[in-house]
Amino acid sequence: MNDEIYDDLALEQIAKAKFGMKVEIDKVIVRQIPVSHVAEATVFMTTKKQLFVYVTAHSKLVLGDVKKIVTRMGLKAELFLPPKGEIDYFDEIGRAKYREVFPARTKPSADDIIFYRTLAPYNPALVQIHEVKDGEIKKFDTDSSSGWRTAAKFAYRRIKTS
Repeated sequence: MNDEIYDDLALEQIAKAKFGMKVEIDKVIVRQIPVSHVAEATVFMTTKKQLFVYVTAHSKLVLGDVKKIVTRMGLKAELFLPPKGEIDYFDEIGRAKYREVFPARTKPSADDIIFYRTLAPYNPALVQIHEVKDGEIKKFDTDSSSGWRTAAKFAYRRIKTS
C-alpha cells in the first residue's frame, strides 16, 4: 500500500518535472503493466477525471512506438504531451529529420513532416487518453496468440465541453 502511494507521488512529480503538467492522481487503473519486451505503462485518472497513460522503457522509444503501444492497449489518444518547455518538440524533430533526408528542401509543410515527427525520441511518454475502446485496457503477453491480453476492464470516454 505504501509503495503504491510513493509510486503515485513519484508519478505526479515526474509529470510536473518532465512535462510541466500538474496532475493529482485520483485512481490508478493499472500499474506498471508490460506493453512490450522493454516498456511498461501505468494508466491513471486525475482528480479532474482525465485519463492518462505514462509509458517508460529501458531502451529508446520514439513517438511512433508510443502511438502503436497506446493503440494496441485499446486506448485512443487525445494528446501526446511534449517535454516541458518544448511546445513544438515533435515538429522541430520532424523538420530536422526531414532536412537530413531532403537537404535541398528548405521549408517542409506540415504534411511533409507527418512521418518524420514519429521519429522523435519520446521516453518517458505521457499521453492524455480520449477513449478506452471496447472497455478493456490490454497488456503485452507473449503467451497470448495475439500478443495482448486484457489487463483491466474500464469504461471511459472524454466528453468535450466548451
